[in-house]
Amino acid sequence: MENEQTNIIATRKDLQLPRRLFHMGSGVTVAFIYNFLLTHQQAVSILGTITCVLYILEQVRINYPEFAGNFEQYSKYLLRAEEQLKESAGIPFVMGLLLTILSFPKPIAVVAILTLAIADPLSALIGIRFGRLRVVAHKSIEGSLAFFVGCFLSTAAVFLGYAPTTGTAFGLAFFVAFTVGVFEMVPIRLDDNLTIPLFTAAVTWLFCAVLEIPVY
Repeated sequence: MENEQTNIIATRKDLQLPRRLFHMGSGVTVAFIYNFLLTHQQAVSILGTITCVLYILEQVRINYPEFAGNFEQYSKYLLRAEEQLKESAGIPFVMGLLLTILSFPKPIAVVAILTLAIADPLSALIGIRFGRLRVVAHKSIEGSLAFFVGCFLSTAAVFLGYAPTTGTAFGLAFFVAFTVGVFEMVPIRLDDNLTIPLFTAAVTWLFCAVLEIPVY
């Protein structure tokens, strides 16, 4: 008898902790390996291959549910209800990482990846669990503050090794975290796995130019 696909009922309003932790762990791992172990070309080649493989697996999952049933015990923790019949957020996630690495210098790309890996899920967890004050629909002040903290710490941790002074590094971290935090609250329809790392990288590059922080 053919396997019937388990109904996945998790939505964006659910904590779905395994998904958030997987998101965080994957992003931090990519940032760490890229920053300390790989050249730009090596990172592009490896991540490009992973992106292609993941895309093919997603097409198999969507178009051949009889095979996807074999992975239900794992996918139910990582997928949302709306992702059962379409591509999951994993595709824009790896594409966001790849495009960021392709387009920006290493320290800027690492900041953007860490922001996506840490600030984004932290914002969701705090917003869902403790969010009470809202400025826009589906976004809470508490979640946005958590995003600010995650982005600030990510930027400061990387640029303490590049900025001429500690004050400059913290100043950069504040301006980047504030700007990206405001952007994250804007209710646009594009997937934030794409928009957050690319916007973070662009903003970081701009402020590095203004503050004369070398990134090459």
